[in-house]
Amino acid sequence: MHGHKISAAPDYTNAALVSFAINLAWIFFAIWAAFGLVPVLLLAMMLNHLIGRLQARRRG
Repeated sequence: MHGHKISAAPDYTNAALVSFAINLAWIFFAIWAAFGLVPVLLLAMMLNHLIGRLQARRRG
């Protein structure tokens, strides 16, 4: 291990975002099938609000 150089870790941001979007889509579809469109819209609004709060917090 003494001769090996340490390289930078690969950036998996895009893969993680795509995976998140796919999982979110099937969860929304399952909620829609079970309970209707209104709970999906409420969940989407809640997630949008939480993402907005995180964005504002990161900006300071």
